[in-house]
Amino acid sequence: MPPVAPLLPRHGLCTFPGIYLTLTHQHDRCGFTMFLPLPRGWHPLCRWIAPGCPAPTGWMTPRSSRSRERGIGQPGRYMSQSKHAEARELMCSGALLFFSHGQQNSAADLSMLVLESLEKADVEVADELLENLAKLFSLMDPNSPERVAFVSRALKWSSGGSGRLGHPRLHQLLALTLWREQNYCESRYHFLHSADGEGCANMLVEYSTSRGFRSEVDMFVAQAVLQFLCLKNKSSASVVFTTYTQKHPSIEDGPPFVQPLLNFIWFLLLALDGGKLTVFTVLCEQYQPSLRRDPMYNEYLDRIGQLFFGVPPKQTSSYGGLLGNLLSSLMGSSEQEGEDSQDDSSPIELD
Repeated sequence: MPPVAPLLPRHGLCTFPGIYLTLTHQHDRCGFTMFLPLPRGWHPLCRWIAPGCPAPTGWMTPRSSRSRERGIGQPGRYMSQSKHAEARELMCSGALLFFSHGQQNSAADLSMLVLESLEKADVEVADELLENLAKLFSLMDPNSPERVAFVSRALKWSSGGSGRLGHPRLHQLLALTLWREQNYCESRYHFLHSADGEGCANMLVEYSTSRGFRSEVDMFVAQAVLQFLCLKNKSSASVVFTTYTQKHPSIEDGPPFVQPLLNFIWFLLLALDGGKLTVFTVLCEQYQPSLRRDPMYNEYLDRIGQLFFGVPPKQTSSYGGLLGNLLSSLMGSSEQEGEDSQDDSSPIELD
């Protein structure tokens, strides 16, 4: 791969506070040049390209003065379809170069071009590409609007048209980055859409011990388990519960547990294996005092009842909420077990 070529005008270092970035393929010299501004007087590469000194071997020379005058973002010829991989590699290298010198805006521009290349080319989602995108995401300023736009487009591309949530591996990588930044809320969201139940549990233990109240240790894992179940990810829900309850310093060995809510979650996971609606109904009735601690619990259980126990979707009737739906089902309403069309109805927002 030819090196990325950051270039300065030949009119002196202090006249133009910026650099020209030329992305050119080494064989057909097809590519484009853009001007990326730097703070005046700050030129990290001046020791290489001071006036009168030759550029490093293999680096491209500036394009014509007319090309230079066009300024920022004026692309030349784009690479052919078969050269997209080389173009992405060059742009990714350029982005990493600017990140290493603290040039967030310029690096973000190149990162978005990497995504644009992926969107326009017919590229199969691969772990290497997802890791590159996650690397660029991790280097962006957490408070920059470009980061929000970048992650949104990256997840949309990674879904490959098969879903709207994004690739689980990319979600996992994003969750790990946000966890390192101690952005626990965003990290939890991405863990929910990954398959990393153990990582999610470890993050929740840290989140609970550092930011939560001792009286809420059971609520951290209860919310995560119920949300995993709403996404039909029973295996991750079980791993989260087991890992969290074993590693949290404020939870005594169980089951059974001191906290009623943890016992409810334990019984719920056991009831999913049996699939008996009567067990689910009695369980929800007996633990209503604990379930009232968070008004969203019954919403989650409504959805879980539909997905795993054939409870009809919520309807306006003389009965209300979860118990109304369960009672209607027990009184003879159709259970519609196993219908795929029901699996995607009435989605619940997972914040």
